[in-house]
Amino acid sequence: MFESVDDVTSQLDAQDYICNKNIATVVYLAEKLQKPVLVEGPAGVGKTELAKVVAKAAGRELIRLQCYEGLDEAKALYEWEYSKQLLYTQILKEKFTESMAGTTTLKEAAARVGQEDSVFFSDQFIVPRPLMKAITSEKPVLLLIDEVDKSDPEFEAFLLEILSDFQVSVPEIGTFVAKQIPLVFLTSNDAREMSDALKRRCLHLYIDFPNEELERRILEKKVPGVADRLADELVGVMHRIRKLDLKKTPSISETLDWARALLVLNATELEEGLVQDTLSIILKYEGDIRKAESELGRLIVRKAEEQQGKEAAEKPVEAPVDKAKKGVLH
Repeated sequence: MFESVDDVTSQLDAQDYICNKNIATVVYLAEKLQKPVLVEGPAGVGKTELAKVVAKAAGRELIRLQCYEGLDEAKALYEWEYSKQLLYTQILKEKFTESMAGTTTLKEAAARVGQEDSVFFSDQFIVPRPLMKAITSEKPVLLLIDEVDKSDPEFEAFLLEILSDFQVSVPEIGTFVAKQIPLVFLTSNDAREMSDALKRRCLHLYIDFPNEELERRILEKKVPGVADRLADELVGVMHRIRKLDLKKTPSISETLDWARALLVLNATELEEGLVQDTLSIILKYEGDIRKAESELGRLIVRKAEEQQGKEAAEKPVEAPVDKAKKGVLH
């Protein structure tokens, strides 16, 4: 699938996913060692997207299990179609009568019925859910267990059998062993700490907020057409905002949303009024918006003063600076 770590980087780049060497190394080892990957990090840094692009690059079908509080085995593994089983029983009632013809005792009749158990306890009455689909697939797949930290600890313990042996047990039928070992990605937003048992079975990958250089590359890749000055200012502002004590720190997904919105507004630079009008795109709480406005206000004043000083040094007589039209970082 992947020939080297560099091959992972180039193939993911072809899918418009820019990754560093750490990410590429973990993906490469996961495929070679057939180990699950536990991807942790803040929301919006590209954890789920990583699994999607790896599936595309590897030519594997993506099977996704979205976790939530209260998720149980029936929703994740399989459901038994009792209504279909009952329908079969009604349809074959006459055949049962024929098969029991000649029996003289209840024990003998029960033995005759028992010989037909395979008709009523088989996989034709199973409705496969994501985990069962991944285990029984004839072709290699990528199983994404998304936001596993939102599930209950009991469900996390249930996953251990699958991640250890890639098999599932169905009491009515038996054990299903994987025909093709799936590539497994689990994502976590750190809503709760994952157990040591789960972490021991997985390769660990932590994806943090990108540095300015990487975020600039991602912005250019995902939002083509954004002006260079606007891109520089936007990334610089995002990194300043992330240093604030916020309830919800904006991630790379918010950077991309902001850039797309600014393109729609035909912006070529970040002006004070434009920033104030669009902060709600990247910040989801009013308190966070107020903190960001205060920080950016100080930044704008400082930049304006620096600009005034520079212009005063070059030209003693100069028109006042129009702050409203100055870029946030210029």
